Amino acid sequence: MIKINKLERHYKTGDVIVKALNGVSFEIKQGEFIAIMGASGSGKTTMLRILGLLDKPTKGEYTINNLNVVDLPEEERGYYRLTQLGYVFQDYALINEMSAAENVYILSLMEGKSKKESFITAKEALEKVGLGDKLSRVPDQLSGGEKQRVAVARAIAKKPMILFADEPCANLDTRTSAQVLEVLKILNKKFGQTIVMVTHESWHTKYVSRLIKLKDGLIVSDTKLPR
Repeated sequence: MIKINKLERHYKTGDVIVKALNGVSFEIKQGEFIAIMGASGSGKTTMLRILGLLDKPTKGEYTINNLNVVDLPEEERGYYRLTQLGYVFQDYALINEMSAAENVYILSLMEGKSKKESFITAKEALEKVGLGDKLSRVPDQLSGGEKQRVAVARAIAKKPMILFADEPCANLDTRTSAQVLEVLKILNKKFGQTIVMVTHESWHTKYVSRLIKLKDGLIVSDTKLPR
């Protein structure tokens, strides 16, 4: 599915060049649940941004299902992000005036689907994350874990090939984090959703099938994990 070859990402600060990624190569198969870990400055967030087409590499190759996504024109990159990829961020990014269902189906409306079709899709996604009984609740009526599950539902409603999660439990306590991670695990095992997650908590790895560790812009280990 995903193939990365000798990927580099350099940033220039004044006269100093920072090599956030320094020649990274790996593959991700369909249906894997991968955690990317590393200390601050290791390159994990940069890696996720490039994988999610939110940033471009300085050098290297990146393909999804044999499509060279690096060289796509910006308009095509934007459409690919909207229709093929899903994102979960640590701050939920929900609209307070909208219900859970509305927060989920707004992306379907942006794609030009009818409100009826969008609502059905949103309802199915919310049921998958265990919130089928809270479609009409606004964010202020939801707990932190429920808000993050709405964010997950929004990301999977369009049935993306790949779901990217950037420290999705950063603002949650341990118990609530476990609930969100369990939802991701179910999505992966039951529905075959490919997931790439950045995390800094080692205990999160018991939910994933593979762990990639980065240090100074390089992969230092790539391990398959039992679940």
